[in-house]
Amino acid sequence: MEERILVVDDEKDICDILQFNLENEGYIVDVATSAEEALNRVTDVHQLIILDVMMGGMSGFKMAEMLRKAENFVPIIFLTAKNRENDMLTGFSLGADDYIAKPFSVREVLARVRALLKRTSLIKMPAETKWSYKGLSIDIPDNRVKIDGVDVSLTKKEFEILSLMAQASPNLLTRSEILNSVWGDKEFVLDRTVDVHITRLRKKLGNYAHIIVNRSGFGYYLNIDSRNVP
Repeated sequence: MEERILVVDDEKDICDILQFNLENEGYIVDVATSAEEALNRVTDVHQLIILDVMMGGMSGFKMAEMLRKAENFVPIIFLTAKNRENDMLTGFSLGADDYIAKPFSVREVLARVRALLKRTSLIKMPAETKWSYKGLSIDIPDNRVKIDGVDVSLTKKEFEILSLMAQASPNLLTRSEILNSVWGDKEFVLDRTVDVHITRLRKKLGNYAHIIVNRSGFGYYLNIDSRNVP
């Protein structure tokens, strides 16, 4: 399915530039020239919002705050002339996924859009997905992992890595993809961090440690032969 993007900016020229270039990349693009209009147009089919911060009327920050309070967690890239550190921190605290300062490079915007959509696609799943392999079960909505009916005590990051691999299985995830999905771009961590967490995760999985497969130089994937989706 083609990804659908909502561009929100009160400068029509910017909307036109972004719409033209995004559509050339194969995306479906909707445009709104105010936050008020955007709130009326955004739907569940939108997979990304490119949102200007400084607009007449409601600001992009306020719109993002309203979306998050309404439990709408569509990814947001803020597009703004404000690039001071405090403004960036404000944007991220409101649930922004990325932040691009004006004047911007179209190539940079397209690269950020591709990266963000790829990252978020890794974690999309039906709300009630459960995964199982013999005596191992991964209940993603309930944040629980069991072996032979007994809960396995995992840290938040360990569970996020395991559930991410389960959702992506049988596809391989690079270390960078795991880092971006679990830690996000706002935390500075090394590729080695993934290896350390997976080593700990394997120890906790005991006899099922072998389901986490490493392809040297590429990344990791979860080798689960049986998947149960209720």
